[in-house]
Amino acid sequence: MKAANLDYAQAPRPSVVFGCLMPAPWLGVLAGLLLAFGPPEGLPHRFAPLTLAAVHALALGMLLPVMLGALFQMMPVVARVPVPGSRVVSPFVALCGVTVAAGLAAGFLGGAPQGFRLAAGAACFLVLVAGLLLLAGRRVARVDATTRTLAGIGAPLLLTVGAGIALAGLLGGIWTVPLSPVLSLHVAWGLGGWLGALVSGVSTTVLPMFWQARRPPWARALPWLHWLPLAAFSVAIAVRPGSIWPLLALGVWLALAGLLAAGMLATVLGARRRHDPHWRLWVVACASMLGAAALALLALGWPGALPPAMAWWIGVLALVGGGVLPITAMLGKIVPFLVWLHLRRLLPPRARVPVMQAIIAPVRQQRQAWLLLAAYGVLLALPAAPALLAPLGGLLLAAANGWLGLQLVGAMRCMRRMRRQGGLPPRPGHAPD
Repeated sequence: MKAANLDYAQAPRPSVVFGCLMPAPWLGVLAGLLLAFGPPEGLPHRFAPLTLAAVHALALGMLLPVMLGALFQMMPVVARVPVPGSRVVSPFVALCGVTVAAGLAAGFLGGAPQGFRLAAGAACFLVLVAGLLLLAGRRVARVDATTRTLAGIGAPLLLTVGAGIALAGLLGGIWTVPLSPVLSLHVAWGLGGWLGALVSGVSTTVLPMFWQARRPPWARALPWLHWLPLAAFSVAIAVRPGSIWPLLALGVWLALAGLLAAGMLATVLGARRRHDPHWRLWVVACASMLGAAALALLALGWPGALPPAMAWWIGVLALVGGGVLPITAMLGKIVPFLVWLHLRRLLPPRARVPVMQAIIAPVRQQRQAWLLLAAYGVLLALPAAPALLAPLGGLLLAAANGWLGLQLVGAMRCMRRMRRQGGLPPRPGHAPD
């Protein structure tokens, strides 16, 4: 398999990427506090108001800014195609995510239709971002799994956001749409077409680069392993919504996603840098993806024979296990690496640039990873005692994200300190193109 060459000379200004990455852990703190102090009535039902509010706060507040910031970095470095307008839109990515999440929380928890209307309006900004990604993707040379994913990643984001806007408008009383099929499209493309495809596609570059894992043979099937079955599911649910065909297409995708997760788990277990503090996060993340796919397949085949908490477990496995854990691991590597990269580019050739381990100490990353795993375990156990474990799990999640945020702040302070010592402007946005 031919791999894309990384061209770090094409990297955007630090402010473009860091403006998306730096707020994300603190928005994850807010998601944890929302779960800790929100009304627990209805938990762990998937449609409980607190469940819906916390899920969207985590997905839109923490995960979305990190994923978009990573795309703003990887498009020019990996695919050598900058995202047009990324400098303009990047300062508003986190703000848009928290605005949409706040509107949805007000709607779900307070029953305020104005909140849903605010969310629908603010989410139009994400339609613009998806359009920019699609525009950039047209110029990407598709030479490996990562570049193929980058070339088309704007489409699943557009479908997820479009379905979300339709649902928010429905709940806000703006228009009428069929709830069940639109909700199914929103969840399927959000978890599979956007989150699953991006994490698995990017992992084919990130895992060999940072954890010295072999380049997996299953990468040849990405991202089509996600997108083709989901496209068939979308067509089937639009044309034959009450038939067996949507269920068959969804079942095929879940089975393939489970096989992919098993392959990713084998790849991570074979990595040579298993002493790395974030390696275990990838192990748990891949196992979580496998568990989510297996449980969802069971729920699809035997919907009435499974415990009521099944939907909660699937959601936690997919969103926290398959989203928060690998994205935390990538943040812990990408931010120190970007700090090192930009200092190396900006400081004089003989200047001493701190190694990545000095930018964020591995022992601190290891302790933060254990705290995050503790929060994850409590969230999985929440159905046993929702009134007790929801506050505990939310506080642990907030603490883990806050600790991550402090580590990233420390990396930024290291960068500014080194720039001042080199006689350079302190603001990362002053880096040359």
